[in-house]
Amino acid sequence: MIVRRIAVAALLGGALAAVPAQAQADAASGKGRPDVFPSLRHGLVAHYDFEHPVKGDPARERDLGPSGTDIDLVNGGAAMRVPDGAHRGSKGSIQLGQVNPTAAGNDDWKAGIYSETGVPTLRAFNATRGATVLGWFKMTGANPSPNSNTADPDDRYNATGLAGVLSGDSNGHDVRALLEIIDVQGQQRVVALGRRIDGGNSQTFAADEDWQKILPLNTWVFLAATFDFDKGTMALYKNGKPLSGFYTRTDDPWAIGGTPGPHTTSATDPRGIKIGGSFPQNTREQNPCNCRIDSVMLFDRPLTAWEIERQYHLVARR
Repeated sequence: MIVRRIAVAALLGGALAAVPAQAQADAASGKGRPDVFPSLRHGLVAHYDFEHPVKGDPARERDLGPSGTDIDLVNGGAAMRVPDGAHRGSKGSIQLGQVNPTAAGNDDWKAGIYSETGVPTLRAFNATRGATVLGWFKMTGANPSPNSNTADPDDRYNATGLAGVLSGDSNGHDVRALLEIIDVQGQQRVVALGRRIDGGNSQTFAADEDWQKILPLNTWVFLAATFDFDKGTMALYKNGKPLSGFYTRTDDPWAIGGTPGPHTTSATDPRGIKIGGSFPQNTREQNPCNCRIDSVMLFDRPLTAWEIERQYHLVARR
């Protein structure tokens, strides 16, 4: 009887010990998280809800995705965290923006990570056939911001950064997959901007609708951009629905025509992530976003329109 009790206790102890380990694995993959639609767990690389500071360092945000790529809250640190969730399941977000428009500097509030040798934890974007960048965005001020890098007080940046993955040779600005607002043929537009080959040409898919109607002031909006580097296509979505748009180039900027597939990005680790502005290593101010951002997710595949719609409704209705 004593032997049997010991055996049962050992069995239960092993089972109970396995629970925390499995819970940790599930959390790392997004499995079991109520804010990630089940099919999106495949391909999820990084996830930031800005409610999980790195232990002992509130100026850094923990990655809830499987990559474990923690990011910096640049210049503002913990003060960037605000109690303004984008959806019912969210309690907070981060405030970003230009701090001093009249002085050349690098004090804008933004978030991200940068390494000149590449970020190994982002290896899922090394030689990838696709990507998706999505998140919730709320414009809280005038965009684009005054260009603090020029002496002309009337000069403004030509773009407003939202979120993206840097290329493998990036100086902190060049990207592999980016969601932003940028000047297209003399008009600011919400765009998906992708670059398949490091140092190569980028392609831009620009939304038809006026950007201020897509992102009205003081209103949370769910945006997503998908990139299919194999097929040479991109798409934009607002609140789960596709946005009509156009490509700014009609040639072959990703150099996929006439070559056998599958086509992938350069076999290099991205040099980082940028959120709300360029140069996450904080060497320069460029394209700051006077906005709040919440629930940023990065995937190493182009999500389907159905998946994006499901993800939007999952959190919007919580």
